[in-house]
Amino acid sequence: MTDTDTTRDTDWSLRPWMLALLLGVAGLLIHYASDWQYGSVPAWRAALAGFLFFGPLAFAFTLGRERWKGPLAFALLVGAVMAGIAWRVARAEDHYADEGYWLAAGVVSIALALPLFQARFHRLRWRTSYDDTHFHVWTDAISAGGALAFTGLSFLLANLLAELFAAIEIGFLRELLGKEWFNWTFAGVTFGAALGVLRNQLKVIGTLQSVGMLVLSLIAVPFAGALAIFILAVLVSGLEVLWGATRSPTPLLLSCAAASFVLVNSVVRNGDEEASGNQVLRWAALVLALGILPLSIMAAISTGTRIAEYGLSPERIWGLIAIMVAVAYGVAYFVAPIRGRMTQWMERVRTANLHLAAGTCVLAFILALPILDFGAISARDQLARLRSGEVSAEDFDFAALRWDFGDAGREALAKLAASPNAEIANLAKGTQAQTTRGYRNTIRDETRDERLANLRMQFADPDLQNAVRALVRDTAFMCNQPCVALDLGPASQREGRQVAIVTGRDVRREVVDPRNIPQEGTGQPRSIDLGRDDDQPEVGPNSVVEIREWTGRQIYVDGKPLGEPFE
Repeated sequence: MTDTDTTRDTDWSLRPWMLALLLGVAGLLIHYASDWQYGSVPAWRAALAGFLFFGPLAFAFTLGRERWKGPLAFALLVGAVMAGIAWRVARAEDHYADEGYWLAAGVVSIALALPLFQARFHRLRWRTSYDDTHFHVWTDAISAGGALAFTGLSFLLANLLAELFAAIEIGFLRELLGKEWFNWTFAGVTFGAALGVLRNQLKVIGTLQSVGMLVLSLIAVPFAGALAIFILAVLVSGLEVLWGATRSPTPLLLSCAAASFVLVNSVVRNGDEEASGNQVLRWAALVLALGILPLSIMAAISTGTRIAEYGLSPERIWGLIAIMVAVAYGVAYFVAPIRGRMTQWMERVRTANLHLAAGTCVLAFILALPILDFGAISARDQLARLRSGEVSAEDFDFAALRWDFGDAGREALAKLAASPNAEIANLAKGTQAQTTRGYRNTIRDETRDERLANLRMQFADPDLQNAVRALVRDTAFMCNQPCVALDLGPASQREGRQVAIVTGRDVRREVVDPRNIPQEGTGQPRSIDLGRDDDQPEVGPNSVVEIREWTGRQIYVDGKPLGEPFE
């Protein structure tokens, strides 16, 4: 770093005051813009809040003593983009399946665009200095983290002072901290002031960055050794050992790939003159760089296996995109030692980082736009699997179409409800009638047969028996011990019949509809607790359970029963 670096902020005494004022006003305006009821967000308010939150933040990170026009244009662009995404998310309601991912994609896009803009990528393109870009990535992260920590500490001290003053009956500060507008303003002022101070100390932060990378690079050695052992073990034993050890290997594998990426760059650093000269660290970084690709490929195989078994869903498509990005980094890092002939592989990694960061920024921005409907893509895939016989009607997840794929899924479910196949049509109609989401649960699948074996039904109606079996099948932990089902007669406020499920000393009333039996995985809790008394007998496998008429007297106070009946 030198004082002549044009892309790096220099000391500016007014910066803390300017940023405190800027973000304080932004916080106050966000409070008024976000004045909406929970569950009902007006689109224009969401857009305004998005603009006021992200635009001033971008301006705060890029504003300089003699640079304000470019940062202002960038901040307005960031605010407009995030306002548009927020507007779209607020209007999505339940029409789409993955609106939360749109917002996440937008945040990722601007998070990557920020250091690229600070390094003047918009002017220099691929001639942009990697040293500057890498510097801004770390200093932005450290500045944001430090400002957040200061904001949290400020709130802690403010609450401490509020209680101190309240002890002598001065409650104005406690009352202020109870006002939402004050909290937003206070957060903006403290964050802006701290950010301004930290941005004035970028030389110190740069030194702190170097120290942090040095510490991280020490972790690279044991992590590289463990990663090498893991990959060798998988090559020898096969991927089955990984599938048997965990049900969700993809997040674990991608997390290890991300950790390898960070540790590699802690050794590679900004340039050859800053890279660690320790040969052990360099070899450890090389092992980690080569290990990212196999980790990403294993994650891809894991997700591909799950898609082959269960088909596409919006979440799995987003997972595939994350894996594609990881594979792209893995390929670049794997090829770097080959193209760099070992001596220049670190420079190849730095070049790949710049290119992939720009590419990922553009990809995230495109994914945040209203171009692709992953719910519609998933619905078409699921319908194709059902029609081709790849999945049976009994195993098909109709509830996913009803609840997880947005309007496209419900349209697909309506087509299935009109299917000439009676089984598919009945199951689709039953799912359409759902009012709450039922979930498939691995616990249910593992214990289903055992729990059904514990069930004893004391009525002869075969349709009602089937409905109760479906209820027990789809309700986790129900009938984990011997239980008895009793017919209580018609439901009073809804279609169907009431049944009592007696398990041990616990009695619960359930409402089931013999004419509308849910398919596996769509059962919904409909329980009403009828009471439990540890002094009463416990139901066992051979217990006689019956319903008897009872009349008696009991004390009532203000129309409510008091105590137990005495006759």
